Amino acid sequence: MIGDTSPNEAAMKINLIEYFEATVEAYPEKIALIDENTSLTFQELRSRSKVYAHAILKNKDVVKKPIAVYLPKSVEAVSAFLAILYSGNSYAPLDIGSPVKRIQQLLEVLKPEYIITDTDCIEKLESLNLGIELINIDRIESNPAPDIKSYGNCIDTDPAYIMHTSGSTGVPKGVVISHKSIIDFIHWVIETFKVASEEKISNQAPFVFDNSTLDIYLMVFTGATLHLTPEHFFIFPKKLIDYLEANQISFIFWVPSVLVQVANMGVLRKDSLPSLKKVLFCGEIMPTKHLNIWRSNLSRSTLYANLYGPTEITDVCTYHIIERDYPDQEPLPIGKACRNTEIILLNNENKLCSIDEHGELCIRGSCLSPGYWKNHDKTTEVFVQNPHNTAYLDLIYRTGDIAYQNSNGNIMFVGRKDLQIKHLGYRIELGEIEHAVLSSFDNLSACVVYDEVRKEIILFYQSLNTIEVPDFRIKLSKVIPKYMVPTKYIQLNELPKNASGKIDRNYLNKYNNI
Repeated sequence: MIGDTSPNEAAMKINLIEYFEATVEAYPEKIALIDENTSLTFQELRSRSKVYAHAILKNKDVVKKPIAVYLPKSVEAVSAFLAILYSGNSYAPLDIGSPVKRIQQLLEVLKPEYIITDTDCIEKLESLNLGIELINIDRIESNPAPDIKSYGNCIDTDPAYIMHTSGSTGVPKGVVISHKSIIDFIHWVIETFKVASEEKISNQAPFVFDNSTLDIYLMVFTGATLHLTPEHFFIFPKKLIDYLEANQISFIFWVPSVLVQVANMGVLRKDSLPSLKKVLFCGEIMPTKHLNIWRSNLSRSTLYANLYGPTEITDVCTYHIIERDYPDQEPLPIGKACRNTEIILLNNENKLCSIDEHGELCIRGSCLSPGYWKNHDKTTEVFVQNPHNTAYLDLIYRTGDIAYQNSNGNIMFVGRKDLQIKHLGYRIELGEIEHAVLSSFDNLSACVVYDEVRKEIILFYQSLNTIEVPDFRIKLSKVIPKYMVPTKYIQLNELPKNASGKIDRNYLNKYNNI
C-alpha cells in the first residue's frame, strides 16, 4: 500500500463558504475573477453571490438540494456556484454545448430544485418543458447583498457539487463531492505547490470537468486571482501565449492535449512566459517529448507536476513533481499518493501487487465521493469494501485503471482496462502505442483506437504535414514490437475533443465505422 500521511497543520473550517468569507475579509478589494468581459473583486463576488442566493431562497425553503447551473464559463457561473453554496445547497454544472437529449437525460435523474441560467440560454431550456423552475440571473434585481446564513447549516460531509461523467449505458453518472473532500484536497494543493494570494491562475478546464475544482477553490481559499481564459485562445496557441504573457499568469493546471498543441505549433521560445512558475497537468497521459519542449523554453526554475485522478475522487489522488531530465522515450510516473490518500494496487486475485506487477489502481481516503447521485447499483459496483480489511467498513474506489509501482516507489500508469486489447494473441495497451507515436514524431497529436470487428489498430493523427505509412511503420518498429504497430492511419485536420478538453475516443471509434 502506498501513501503519504504527513499531518495537515492548516486549521480546518466546516464548509467552503467559511473559507470564502475569510478570504473576502482578508482581500476585499483584490481582483478575484476575470473573464473576457468582466472582472470582480472578492467583495463584489461575495455581493453578487449573495444576491443570487437570495433569489434561490426567497420563494421556498430549499435545503441541501441540487441546483443546476446552465451558464457559459464566466464570472456569472462562478457567482452562481458560490450562491448555491451560500444557500446551503449543492451545485451541478451543465454543459451548454451538450445535445438537448443529454441535458434532458441528466435532469431527469438529477431533478434539481432550480436551474440557474441567463437570457441567452433560457430559450433552449424552456423548449424542453422540464417542469423545473428557472432562475434567470439577468432578471435578478441588483439590490444590496442580503445577509445569508443558510450555509451555516452545512457540515463537511454534505454535498458541495455534483459533476456528471459519461456512463457505460449512455446515461450520465452524477458524481457527488462533499465539502470535506474539497477542503482536504485544496489544503494539500496549497501546501504542496506553495500557492498564495499573489498567484495568477489561468483556467482551461470547462466547469463541467473536475479539473476546474482546483482552479476555483485555490481562488476561494487563498485570494489568488483566477483568469477564466477565453476558450477561443486555446484554438490559437500564439494568441494563448500572448494572453498568458500579457496577464503575467504564474500558475496553470491544464489537460496535456493543450500543452501538446502549444508545443507542436512552435510558439514557445527561449525564456517564454517569464511569469509562469508552476505548470501542472492532469486528465491524460503527458507525452515526455512535448513536456521537454516546454522545459527547454521556459525558465529552469519553473515547476512541473504530473497529476492523476478520476472524477470520483475530487480531481487528484497522485502526483509527481518533475525533478530530473526525462528522455523523450521514457514515460512519466504519476508518482505517489497525495496526503491523506492511499493507493492500493490489486491483481486479478484481489491480492496486493508486488513491485512491477500490473494491477487495478484503487483509492481510499477522504477524497472519495460518497457515490453517484440516485444510482445505488453503480455506486456499490465500484465503491467497494477494501478486500484487505474485514474488521469495519472501509470503502475503496476501483478506478478501472491499470498501473504498477516501480522499484523507485513511483506509480506508473499503464492504461484503462477498457483500452487494453487482445490482438494477434497479445495483450496490448493502446496508451503505450500512443506514447511511442508521440515520442517518435515531431509536431504531431495522436490517438489510437481498436476496431474489434476488423481486428485493426488504427492511428488517428493531427499534423501540419502528411506522414507516409512506411515512415510510421519504420520508426515505430524501432520502439515497439511489430504486432503493436498500427495497421491503419487516418489524418484529421483536428482531433475531436470532448467536453473536458480531452481527445474524444468514442467519436473516433464511431468515425472509423462510418
